[in-house]
Amino acid sequence: MGKVAVITDSNSGITQNQAGEYGIYVLPMPFYIDEKLYFEDITLTQEEFYKRLGEGVDIKTSQPAPGDVMDLWNKVLKEYDEIVHIPMSSGLSSSCETAHMLAEDFDGKVQVVNNQRISVTQKQSVLEAKKMAEQGMSAAEIKSILEEHKMESSIFITVDTLKYLKQGGRITPAAAAIGSVLNIKPVLQIKGEKLDAFTKARGMKLAKKKMLEAVEKELNEMFGPSMEKEDVIIQAAYTGSGEEAALWAEEIKGRFPGHHFEMDPLSLSIACHIGYGALAIAWTKTLV
Repeated sequence: MGKVAVITDSNSGITQNQAGEYGIYVLPMPFYIDEKLYFEDITLTQEEFYKRLGEGVDIKTSQPAPGDVMDLWNKVLKEYDEIVHIPMSSGLSSSCETAHMLAEDFDGKVQVVNNQRISVTQKQSVLEAKKMAEQGMSAAEIKSILEEHKMESSIFITVDTLKYLKQGGRITPAAAAIGSVLNIKPVLQIKGEKLDAFTKARGMKLAKKKMLEAVEKELNEMFGPSMEKEDVIIQAAYTGSGEEAALWAEEIKGRFPGHHFEMDPLSLSIACHIGYGALAIAWTKTLV
């Protein structure tokens, strides 16, 4: 059985240092800030990103250049026989479609996974792909399993400001103005391809309550009383404040005791569209 490498992008939240620890590869996502090119976790830190975001500068997301993707694949294939490439959800970026097209020139040695994940759920897919590779599965087998179980995860996000949803056209200027006055906090969901509206709440406290209830409801509907707690990972994510995130983490762990729990910052590609101070909760069914 050939050696299988696992590659993802920085939308997974996996840092370059963590990539070395996990034995995987991470493509840094590019950003243009005032027309200057930066790469996540290479020339752009979380702190610098939020500083510039707060200054109101022009920030645009992009996808990895095809040449950079192929260069990394060619480099990795000198050491490995096959690659499992896990980009962010195809519904949130064209980088997945681009990777599929590029892989056509690699004679099946590169398997691009479209399991529609991002952030903490994408990270879990990457770590499980690595475990499957270590168990001797082929790249095609790993891709098949990840895509078969793609709907067995969900992310709920609430935002502190409506500014960036307004800028992105997800809500109208009038709705943003009214929402700000009434302290409305929308709750968004990523399940499958896209970031969609889920519900809304008056204030962050109620928004967090609704997210906790939504996760509990989904788990009950999907797994019922037969659910083994070790089979579902509960995850938290956030943009900005680590102190607020730590309090959120304790609230989640109190609601879902016994589950394995992890927390990471949300990727900068999401942060561009929701701003500072967002909180998220996710669940992911374990596969291996």
